[in-house]
Amino acid sequence: MWIQSLDLSFKIVYPKWDLANGYLIGEIFNRYYPAEIKMSSFSNGMSLQSRQHNWHCLSKFFKKQRFNIPQEYIDGTIHCKERYTVLLMQTIYTHLTDRKWRSVVVHKYHHDLNDFAYQLKLPLHARSTASKAVKNNLAHTEVLANKNLLTNAQKAQGIIDSHMEMRFQKRIENPLRFHIQPTLGQLSVRMYNNPLKADRKVSVFKKSVDKQKDSKVRFREIKVLQPNLEDEN
Repeated sequence: MWIQSLDLSFKIVYPKWDLANGYLIGEIFNRYYPAEIKMSSFSNGMSLQSRQHNWHCLSKFFKKQRFNIPQEYIDGTIHCKERYTVLLMQTIYTHLTDRKWRSVVVHKYHHDLNDFAYQLKLPLHARSTASKAVKNNLAHTEVLANKNLLTNAQKAQGIIDSHMEMRFQKRIENPLRFHIQPTLGQLSVRMYNNPLKADRKVSVFKKSVDKQKDSKVRFREIKVLQPNLEDEN
């Protein structure tokens, strides 16, 4: 209802695609701040240059108005990441209306700009492979925005590591499905390292002998005789 009341020029059907270039976000703020936001400064293109230009204008406006909108929300929206558009709209709605959006449960994986939280909802046979995970979570626009090969390689490696961690956790939770056999160490009986009775008797006997030796020790006073120097003279 709130979005419909703003009378935007385009209907929002798929938020993560329709809001990626920032044009409709600019229209939303134009309804509240017409003197600050001029739509003539925005482009309705979907290229990376258009997205970066529009969001650069919005970021300057956010900084001027002291709107606390995390940069990761903006980056996730630019690169069409799952759920980040919802988190961005939730923050914008709170700033503009002073009302609270209904609570959104955010998984720990959401903060890494990936779709692993969505993957956890799928059955095991429908989940992404490692290569598919990289394709889904490393957008083409991310590579174009930052052409540093080392940075992009680290992002890809981080996605693969998270994917393998998720697979390893699922194998622990469902060992029968993956036909995981317990190791010899897991099958062995664990025994506590308690001292044997014989060892206990020896230690008690040793302590008693030490006490007897200590009780028999006697001290004698030693007198030292020194020569008389007067007799020698």
